[in-house]
Amino acid sequence: MAKTPESAAISVYRMDLAHLRREARTALELAIVAPAPVEITDRLAMAAGMLEALTEVPEVGAPGQAVVAATVDRARGALNVWRDWERSHLCRG
Repeated sequence: MAKTPESAAISVYRMDLAHLRREARTALELAIVAPAPVEITDRLAMAAGMLEALTEVPEVGAPGQAVVAATVDRARGALNVWRDWERSHLCRG
């Protein structure tokens, strides 16, 4: 059975969400151990939790796309803040 362009796009979308979720979870674990400031840990926890929930939802309809887009933006923002903090506090050469 051949994939339609729509089903291929959904597969890529789900893979991107799963990758972002794994990245957020790993960053959260590292932030907890570091320990990073609570604001950073909270942002990562929210992002990881929302991404976890979204990857479990079988299909997100049009109304849910706004939630997905906002969650992806927040997750990327949280990861950027974490990376900046990690570089300035943990990566000492």
